[in-house]
Amino acid sequence: MTFFRLDASILPATSASRALGDRVEQEWVAAHPETDVVRRDLAAEPVSAEVWQAAVTGGFVPESERSPAQRDAMAFATTLADELITADALLFTVPLYNFGVSQHFKTWFDVAYTDPRINPEGTALQGKPATLVTVLGGNYGPGTPKEGWDHSTPWLRRVLEDVWGLDLRIVERPFTLVGVNPALDAFADLAASLKEQAEADATRSGRELAELRSQRSA
Repeated sequence: MTFFRLDASILPATSASRALGDRVEQEWVAAHPETDVVRRDLAAEPVSAEVWQAAVTGGFVPESERSPAQRDAMAFATTLADELITADALLFTVPLYNFGVSQHFKTWFDVAYTDPRINPEGTALQGKPATLVTVLGGNYGPGTPKEGWDHSTPWLRRVLEDVWGLDLRIVERPFTLVGVNPALDAFADLAASLKEQAEADATRSGRELAELRSQRSA
């Protein structure tokens, strides 16, 4: 049994998204202690945009005419896709950076997406259980001054749920910069409540993933 985990935070030692991801993983491993956890840390090993370019352009030329860089990039894309396809469940922890998608995650997705098994013609991930953990320094929900400024979560949901067809759960924690940015001190109580809710959601999501796997094995 395999559990795939991808982390995109560039600050692993203090990462709120990784901390929530730990809760999801712990619930899965508690239910399935024999699990092989496959990790891809995009902060420790970021994927270069040059790899994506080589993987894309390699697909437009015959195999015999591909450059070494194109062959390596396409083989790497196969590896990324294999990690997803062979896993029983998936976990992605992806913070919001500068109101948009983490460049580390976006490049990883772009490279993996060149594999025909998981691009629009492929359905290898259809229905696979997954959790997306995302954290936001501020609060961009309905009625807030910056409502609609979160341009990451909707895109992540689109590509994971609609493009790849994952059976997706989302754990979200806003206001992670409360206690860091003095301008947000007035929201300390709300931030604490949102943190507690996100932790409960992460625990529940991990249990749901584990239960789904058990049901499918029954």
